[in-house]
Order: sequence, then C-alpha cells, then structure tokens
Amino acid sequence: MLNQRSKNLSPSPTMAIDTRAKQLVAQGVDVINLSVGEPDFDTPETGKAGGMAAIADGFTKYTAAAGTIELRQAIGDKLRRENGLDYSPDEIVVSNGAKHSLFNIFMVLLDPGDEVLIQAPYWVSYPEMVKLSGGTPVIIKTDAQTSFQLTPQMIERHISAKTKAIAINNPSNPTGVVYDETALRAIAEKAAEHGLLIISDEIYERLTYDGATCVSMAAISPDIKRRTITVNGFSKAYAMTGWRLGYAAAEKPIAKAMGELQSHCTSGASSITQKAGLAALSGDQSMMAAMRREFDRRRLYAIERLKDIPGLDLEVVPRGAFYVFPNVSETFGRVIGGRSIESSDDLCSAILESARVAIVPGSSFGSPRHLRISYATSMEHLREGLDRIEHLLAGDRQFATSS
Repeated sequence: MLNQRSKNLSPSPTMAIDTRAKQLVAQGVDVINLSVGEPDFDTPETGKAGGMAAIADGFTKYTAAAGTIELRQAIGDKLRRENGLDYSPDEIVVSNGAKHSLFNIFMVLLDPGDEVLIQAPYWVSYPEMVKLSGGTPVIIKTDAQTSFQLTPQMIERHISAKTKAIAINNPSNPTGVVYDETALRAIAEKAAEHGLLIISDEIYERLTYDGATCVSMAAISPDIKRRTITVNGFSKAYAMTGWRLGYAAAEKPIAKAMGELQSHCTSGASSITQKAGLAALSGDQSMMAAMRREFDRRRLYAIERLKDIPGLDLEVVPRGAFYVFPNVSETFGRVIGGRSIESSDDLCSAILESARVAIVPGSSFGSPRHLRISYATSMEHLREGLDRIEHLLAGDRQFATSS
C-alpha cells in the first residue's frame, strides 16, 4: 500500500525518545528528560503579546505563502544588522519552522540521484529529508581528531559527478562545535571549486560560548552568498518551538521556488505566529542574553560532571547549542542495569529503564559510539539526571570489577 519513499523513511529518534519519556511520566514514573532540544524558557513576553494581539485584531486569515512583507523585512533587517547579509524580502521565505525550511530547500533543489554531502555526527533529519526529496545523502564521518569538523580534504574525497550540495550545521547539533571563519572559508572555497550549493543551518547561532561566534557562511564572500541558502528560525533563540516559525534566505530563483512549493503544501506559516515572531524580533532582546548565560552555566556544570562519570568521555568541549556529546564506547561489553551493552542504543535504554533518565543514542546522529545529553532543562533536573547516570554507571563498574 505504501510507496517506496515511505518505506525507506525512518522516524525521528529524538522525538521518539521524548515521546517515550513523556509516556512514562504520564504513567507516574519519575523520568528526567535530557533528550529533547527544546529550551525550557518561556517565549518572551513581546512574542506572546504579538500573538495575542493578532488574535484580538482578527489577523487570522491567510498571508502570502512566503510570509508577510513586514516579517520578511524585519528578518532582512536582522540578517543585515547581525550577519552582514543583504537580502530583500523576495529573497526570504518564512515557513513552519527551520525544519520546514530545510525540507522546502531539498525539495526544490534535488532531482533523483542528486547527492548531498552531510557531516556526521549530523542532525537526525538531514539524511531523511534528502531521501524524501529523491536525493542521496552522502555521509562524511568526522571524529574528535578533527574536533568533529569537516576539512576540505574530507569533502574532496566524497565529491562525485552527482554531488549537488553540502549541508552545514553551525553551531552543530549534536556536538556543539562552532566553526570559525577560517574553517568555514576553506569549506566554502572547496564547494565553490566544484560548483556546489551550500545549505547553512544556523538555528543555534545565538547560543555560543567561550568567546566563540557564529559566522554566517553566506557572509564569506559575494560568490559564496550566491550559492548559499541560509536557514534560521525562532525555536531556539526565542524559545518558540511550538509556535513553528523559521525562514530561509537565498537567491531569488531559489526563494521563488520555495515559496511556490509552500503555497501548495501549507499555504504559509500561521498568521498569528508570524505576528508573534515579528514582535519578538522587534522587541526587547535582553531575554536572549539571559538565556544564553544560563545555558552557559549549565554547559560548564555538565562538562565538569562528565569528568567524574565512568564510561563517559567528553572528547571535544562544546562551544555552541545546548548539548554535550560524550564517547561511551568504554561501556561496551559491560552489563549495566541488567542489560548487556554493545552500543549507545543499549546504554541509553539501560539508563532510561534503570536510572529513569532519557538521553539520545549517538547512532541517531550517525555516531554510534556517542550519546547526546541536552542541558536545555533546569539546573535541578540536570543535576539529578547526571547523578542518576553516575550512580548507575559507577555501580555497574564496581560490580563488573568484583566479578
């Protein structure tokens, strides 16, 4: 009954784990959820007020498929002010979240068999979106030796006559890596050398630490801007995950195609959400600075705690987003919580069932020797979750040693 495209599709592992954790909570089980990439902060009052005003004013009808002109102008102002990028409103397409923007991009760019280079560890939906769009994901594996960063040499080895584009997530989910301008320029020049498009997912751009800053790929040079589609949104920076609001900026032919595609899919983002996003973007921005400081406090705490948890090796210190991504291969071959551990999937299952902490196995991100822990939760929950993991792993290690 189902077509081959549907049969080849894998569910989102992060959403599946979050759903399982919430099911346990609904059953009265005390679960600490460190799996989901969702800020625990509330949407700024400016954003909420903008949404409520839209309802009160009757702004509840269809908008242009690509988004209201006011919101696209405000996004253009933001890109110009903060990223050094000059995009007109007709080069910007507002969508139902950055995930939707990415899906639109792959749908309008890829023909059957076109290849997209994707760095591993990767965000879970990149390969699936490429496959849904008829393309072929080509995974480039990185590791701690290159600080989980792509190099031009890695890219060169994976380019073929079918390569159409390369997808970059900076700052990175799940590793927290932030590329500096020199590294980005090297990637951009390699892409330009082979005539590749660049899809630059910058959804975590405002969540950087230790002096790191997110440089927009399209700001490298005018030529790189012409071949780059910049993706961003409101979910992370403005804690507006449930509102579903993202955007992409690109050359006019690509933006036009994305808008036309969207007109046949969703008819555009919610009018109410667009007003909320406009108000958040135009209002007081101090909430974001406070949120970033709190995330940094939790990040530093998680880094220190992982030093004392047996079997969890944080090889690369994250400088962006809100995740830590330790190597857990030291636990392979052990019995933890009554379960034989042969993979990060086994370990995450044991931690959920025995310690009641939800985290995501690295296999979901193309890196089966790792797992992802989110610190987008309260310090209280983070501390309790890491306590439980430490007690479970330390206890089993002692047991294995004594036996």
